[in-house]
Amino acid sequence: MKKLLTLFALASFLTFGVSNSTFAQEGDDATTEMVDSAAMGAEKVAKEAEAAAEKAKMEAEALAEQEAEAAAAALEADKSFHQVLKEKFIEGGPEFMGIVLLCLILGLAIVIERIIYLNMATTNSTKLLVNVEDALNSGGVDAAKEVCRNTSGPVASIFYQGLDRSHEGVEMVEKSVVSYGSVQMGMLEKGVSWISLFIALAPMLGFMGTVIGMIGAFDAIEAAGDISPSLVAGGIKIALLTTVFGLIVAIILQVFYNYIVSKIDSIVNDMENASISLIDLLVAHELKNKKA
Repeated sequence: MKKLLTLFALASFLTFGVSNSTFAQEGDDATTEMVDSAAMGAEKVAKEAEAAAEKAKMEAEALAEQEAEAAAAALEADKSFHQVLKEKFIEGGPEFMGIVLLCLILGLAIVIERIIYLNMATTNSTKLLVNVEDALNSGGVDAAKEVCRNTSGPVASIFYQGLDRSHEGVEMVEKSVVSYGSVQMGMLEKGVSWISLFIALAPMLGFMGTVIGMIGAFDAIEAAGDISPSLVAGGIKIALLTTVFGLIVAIILQVFYNYIVSKIDSIVNDMENASISLIDLLVAHELKNKKA
């Protein structure tokens, strides 16, 4: 009986131990699964936080870049025409840009001098003819010469030369007027040929700068052994800037040149008409003296 109870107790003990061991193993497995789940969740949260931080960083960089571009655009818009022109002039290179600028300065100097001279040479020939006629009728040739002497302009000078030869006859007056008219025309056209030279020279210098810039670009490509946009762009930019500046100088001088030529033509036509009127006036005055 004791042996039976002993066996029963031993069996119960073994059964209880196995059950506890199984429950303990299941508990450990459950704990491991919970830890793994928690670790996965934490890793997922960390990845999401990292992604959110990266996205926020990218958005901040994009916003900063947009602000920088807006600031650069605003700064560019605030630049005056003089500042932009100065920057482009420096970028084009001082060699040919300086020569083209010199052409512009010299051309404008001659233009200003010619415009002032031509405006001072413009005379109201109709009023002058009336004054000369009144002087001839009242005081003779000497009084008419005095009127011409006190009047500025090429027309008055031609009148004076014609009146000074009036005692030699009408034919001599006509020759004198024609000859001195040629002299006055030469004085009106003085320096105009230099303006036309600068008009032709400025774009030629610009094109020369273009060719030299292209040669420099191809030299850079040859040295690098590869066609890089940055290498080519520098030479082409210099070339185009010199060309543009040369064309701008030529256009500016061409406008003033045409104005000066038209002004000279107007004065010459006025001189010719006034000279014919003066000869007619002297012929009428001579006939009047003969009748008297």
